[in-house]
Amino acid sequence: MVRPRTERGRMLLVLALVAAVTVFTATVPLLRGFFDLRVYYGAVHTWVHHGGRIYDYHVPGTSYGFTYPPFAAVAMLPLAPLDRPSAIVASLLVNLAALAVVLRILAGPDWRRHGWFRWSLCLCLLALFEPLRDTFSFGQVNLVLLALVLGDCRLLATGRGRWAGAGIGLAAAVKLTPALFIGLLLLAGRRRAAGVATAVAAAATALAVWADPAASRFYWTEALWDTGRVGRLAYVSNQSLQGVLARLGETGRPLWATVVLLTLCVWAWRTRGAVKAGDWTAAFALTGVAACLVSPITWVHHLVWLLPSFAVLLRTGHRRIAGALYAVLCTSVVWLWFDDASGIGGFLGSNTYTWITLGLLLGLPTGQPRLVRLPLACSPRTAPTAPSPESPATTGTVQSVPSAAGREAAAATGAGGDTCRGLATSPSSEPTGSTRPAASKPQSSSSRASSYTVNPPL
Repeated sequence: MVRPRTERGRMLLVLALVAAVTVFTATVPLLRGFFDLRVYYGAVHTWVHHGGRIYDYHVPGTSYGFTYPPFAAVAMLPLAPLDRPSAIVASLLVNLAALAVVLRILAGPDWRRHGWFRWSLCLCLLALFEPLRDTFSFGQVNLVLLALVLGDCRLLATGRGRWAGAGIGLAAAVKLTPALFIGLLLLAGRRRAAGVATAVAAAATALAVWADPAASRFYWTEALWDTGRVGRLAYVSNQSLQGVLARLGETGRPLWATVVLLTLCVWAWRTRGAVKAGDWTAAFALTGVAACLVSPITWVHHLVWLLPSFAVLLRTGHRRIAGALYAVLCTSVVWLWFDDASGIGGFLGSNTYTWITLGLLLGLPTGQPRLVRLPLACSPRTAPTAPSPESPATTGTVQSVPSAAGREAAAATGAGGDTCRGLATSPSSEPTGSTRPAASKPQSSSSRASSYTVNPPL
């Protein structure tokens, strides 16, 4: 690859890429009008300012309302004093901050060495990633949850596990899917961290019960079991295993439960191997992948949980595989089967993102990284260190040390236990509104998905 050698050339290249990405995101994908933020904003305002119930609110003209546990509404109380434009700005800033945390953790301790040019290329490529751009344009929370969970990954990888689990507990209290990471902690034998995560989740849930007992009772006894509140299982944006079965017309719970059980068995086997090798980033990446597969509904924007997997692929030298899979996830290809997912072509094409997720669960490399130069790699003076009981292997490359004592010292200071190196270098009368007519729940990246307004999934 030919790269500009002067600062002027690099600046011109970055500006050209920014312009191309801006044109793409402004013209190709269907903008989501901050639909999910409208749900959060409306539910909180109805609860705080009008004395209404959290789960009774619906976005005007739709059947969609708040679907998260009650603690999520408590966590979103800062939206209450804001007007609609301010809420949108706050959502963008929070997601940008969460993205910065995620990139900082995945890039490792030598992130400053990557320089402004590589980070600029990285941000341009990330702007093309469909799950990420959907997260911004929906006003979603998954990027924040990913940052909380990866914070625990960093604590565990660097040997500072005293407070590990708190981020996972908060994430699980906001949304149930991250609770699978508590299972990871148990598989890894980190009972203290698992206990911290469980205690934090329980305390947050108890706080929500205190704040609104009726809402908590309704959620845990009724809303939790009603998937129709979230959307139609067979809708093409649902890239979970349940979505695949639903598009095949198989909606029976026994079959789905069997598939989920098999998936969790594979996850447990692969995750234990990663933990034994001291590869915490791979273990967390595999857990994020598994959570997307076993969740009843995994909208496309939920697939931001795949970002750690791409960091692992780059770290282990699988750049071409990472690039190919990442490129597919930028194409919005599943929306080609928005109207009709029948036949072999529909089965394969409409579930493309699910196949990628399943492939990552089965084939994601674990263990020590190879010595490779990545687009965001740190100095090549680093080398992998073999795991030992005294100094367990970590997810990142470490400075080579001449003795076991040196390895112990490196582990104690955190030098040998950071996360992976090299992320891919590769946005009235009703409570809120949008500058363009909002679809009922515009999960689509295709203009054909505008029919969602007429026939929303139930």
